[in-house]
Amino acid sequence: MCLGIPGRVEEVKGEEAIVSFGGTRRSVRLDLVDNISVGDYVIVHAGFAIEVLDQKTALEMLEALREMFKE
Repeated sequence: MCLGIPGRVEEVKGEEAIVSFGGTRRSVRLDLVDNISVGDYVIVHAGFAIEVLDQKTALEMLEALREMFKE
């Protein structure tokens, strides 16, 4: 099973971006998606952005993940 995590793009540097996952920032490859801008939400798997999300969908997914991992 694969798990893609939604994150918010904070910086774009060519084919890489800095993506924030609830405050944790990671470098992510953009080879598989087009037209990424700061503020966009992407699903990331294995260090690659694999899909661009609209903000509503991304926030719903993040809330669902919070609920799943709530103690």
